Amino acid sequence: MLEKLLSLFAFVLLCVFLGFLIWHVPRLDLTLVLAFTVLLTGYDLFFHKPR
Repeated sequence: MLEKLLSLFAFVLLCVFLGFLIWHVPRLDLTLVLAFTVLLTGYDLFFHKPR
């Protein structure tokens, strides 16, 4: 349970950091790359099942 909470906290911090980056550098190509990064990270955190 603690591992899930810490990974969720890390995901939120990543999203906040990338949000600040998009806010200060508003470029379409950077926004697309960071959105793809968040999607991949969210998939790995919430949907990927370890073997």
